[in-house]
Amino acid sequence: MNTQLVGLGDTQFSVAVYVAKAPPMPFFETLECLEPVINEQINTINQHCGNGWRKVFNVYAKVLFSLPSEHYSFAKQAPTWQQYRDEYLLQKNSKTALLFSAPNITITCANKATSNKNQLHIIAGRTHAKNLLQQGKLHAQFDWLDDEFAIDTSNNIIVCPYFDYRQLSNIKIARLSELVAQLKITK
Repeated sequence: MNTQLVGLGDTQFSVAVYVAKAPPMPFFETLECLEPVINEQINTINQHCGNGWRKVFNVYAKVLFSLPSEHYSFAKQAPTWQQYRDEYLLQKNSKTALLFSAPNITITCANKATSNKNQLHIIAGRTHAKNLLQQGKLHAQFDWLDDEFAIDTSNNIIVCPYFDYRQLSNIKIARLSELVAQLKITK
């Protein structure tokens, strides 16, 4: 399945987070591609769309900072996750993306579709993941570890709680990081 990626971030991402909806602003609701964040767009979204979107960006930066340093260098780019969020997250060459479209887990090379093993796909929210599966927008074989986390090791996809402090607490961020490390070991 080849899907047009729609969202914010770097087209050459190594980590993508998928959420069900774009920020409720005309520019983002009509976005048809993946575009890097520019000119403090994250701050603009936070001001216009409220606390929920601020949490998404904060939790995303915290997740990146928690990923195993032997596989990811996000925590080496800034002294704090807050500074990383403000200076690098979702920008050009950041290797990060926040997508409002379905995951595209294949790449085409010489007219042959293959899975891109260098990309990590994180679906924020069990309901979102199940909706993507039911709608046929995602083909994955999830091993549901509990009510909140699932993993598809062959496609580098992890389902975790939505990016909100209450749903994805620091303890659950640590668990997500462990699952990412587990994926890297199996490759």
